[in-house]
Amino acid sequence: MSTKSFSRKESIRVVPLKQPKAKIRLDELYEGHKVKASAKAKLTYRGGPLLANAEVFTIFWGKSWAGVPLKPLVENLNKFFSAILKSNLMVQMTEYNVPKYKIGNGKLSGSVVISAGAPAHSITDSQIQKQLRQWIKTKKSFPRPGKNTLYFIYFEKGVTVSMGGSKSCSSFCGYHDSIGNGTYYAVMPYPGCAGCLGGLSVLDALTGTSSHELCESITDPVPGSGWYDDHNGEIGDICPWQFKKVAGYEVQLEWSNKKKKCI
Repeated sequence: MSTKSFSRKESIRVVPLKQPKAKIRLDELYEGHKVKASAKAKLTYRGGPLLANAEVFTIFWGKSWAGVPLKPLVENLNKFFSAILKSNLMVQMTEYNVPKYKIGNGKLSGSVVISAGAPAHSITDSQIQKQLRQWIKTKKSFPRPGKNTLYFIYFEKGVTVSMGGSKSCSSFCGYHDSIGNGTYYAVMPYPGCAGCLGGLSVLDALTGTSSHELCESITDPVPGSGWYDDHNGEIGDICPWQFKKVAGYEVQLEWSNKKKKCI
């Protein structure tokens, strides 16, 4: 995959595919991302907002989420967020406290399964943003955007998400962004390819990539304006596809400035 496949803005907010080492290196996927974190990597604070106490609201968009076999996956992902937002992973994030934002425990603020208007085959990021704004405006069950609100949108199997010139399961496995610098969201396509499963179960792959986007959303909710490294990207970009168990779940390692390594 050419490094030109991602624009500069896109490359700082995605979970890349895991690629076989014999064929391609992760750092070949897009500018600045490497398989092994460099000891020279260093995140610096750019003055933007952080999510001090992340309030995750999960959205499972698609008809299949409400039935077998995906309903248990919905339940397990919500259990994951309930546990991880009060786990040692949040303690780890306190390294990136600044005077205005003190990172601490978060919570799962709610969850919804939506079948109406679900894409059958593909959807673009601009369409996702438009739909999220519409849901927030019209659905009483949706929390209004706040300083800690983070919407996680999951798509069912067979739906390709396009962002700029890139596609899920072709160039990325997930991403996060903001709308108007005040509505924060993460997009998680179903890991229906080897590059987004990485040899893991569907649940483990999703908790791993979701933890990547969660930690990046906490430390850099408006991509590039929070904690960021011009050469290596966000906190999760420096450590892709390296995992550990936290609260019984598979989560990705994240970069530590203090320890100068992925932990």
